[in-house]
Amino acid sequence: MMTQVALGRTPIRVSRMGLGCMGMSEFYGPSDDTNSLNVLERAFELGVNFYDTADMYGHGHNEKLIGRFLKGKRDRIVLATKFGIVRKEKGTYERTIDNSPAYLKKACEDSLARLGVDHIDLYYAHRLNPEQDLDAMMGELSRLVEEGKIRAVGLSEVSVEQLRRAHAIHPVAAVQSEYSLWTRDIEENGLLATCRELGVGFVPYSPLGRGFLTGTITDTKEMDSGDFRRMSPRFEEENLDRNLALVASVRELAREKQCTPAQIALAWVMARGEDIVPIPGTRRTRYLEDNAGALEIILEASDLSFLDGIFVSGAVAGERYPQEGMKGLSS
Repeated sequence: MMTQVALGRTPIRVSRMGLGCMGMSEFYGPSDDTNSLNVLERAFELGVNFYDTADMYGHGHNEKLIGRFLKGKRDRIVLATKFGIVRKEKGTYERTIDNSPAYLKKACEDSLARLGVDHIDLYYAHRLNPEQDLDAMMGELSRLVEEGKIRAVGLSEVSVEQLRRAHAIHPVAAVQSEYSLWTRDIEENGLLATCRELGVGFVPYSPLGRGFLTGTITDTKEMDSGDFRRMSPRFEEENLDRNLALVASVRELAREKQCTPAQIALAWVMARGEDIVPIPGTRRTRYLEDNAGALEIILEASDLSFLDGIFVSGAVAGERYPQEGMKGLSS
């Protein structure tokens, strides 16, 4: 079974690697519920107990899907979901950010209903709206903990200042932000160091760079028209060649280690510390099993230095998100 580690300073223990479930509902082309449930069950067999969803993934579809998976195993699962990103009608990428106590309370009740559970283990503020009262949001989250509706509070894509302020009101169990070889903002802005100072766990999403670090993507022409990456700046033609040159180095090290580039990328993230629990997402069992194999890959100091020397500050071309997706990014 997969090794488990503590989530920050909470009594909650999570598998060394979790599973991001977003792509099972949208953003990466068509999905199939039967296939997704098979992937979820296989992850459980492999020892994954940490599953990450959000109310906005598929406009509630993802939470309903996870709810189906949870039946008969709720007490063996650490369930994380999120609130705060309010999507417009289906089929659009437009969104607003709402952290108001009234919205938060209703969002939690709605998530509990879709998931079919009586509590959420880790409830994240998906994004923060700087024009709304952070203290009031944390106060409402604290009340939800007291009521037993959530076990722990999380934040996503926050600044050092926001984390410190929130943590002073109610303990933050974990921070979730994008983190991978090609997205290392949290090292540069002090967020990772602050998490460690405060005893807050860190959960990287997109540790495989939305699939790019697997070395299997060379263009977006064959991707589904609804695939997020078709409008992602890092996948745009003017940035693609520069970024592919970086991934060539990952492929080179993978050949040397006799493993896959995905396993190298995940091993690099986990080598940053046991307080870091990545949540790679996939809709395919073979990729899930490949990702789990990263737990067996040992990167030597020379390997880490090689990768760090390639993925230096400014090496990656393009922003993480298109303009609409940058809303609420504080880190």
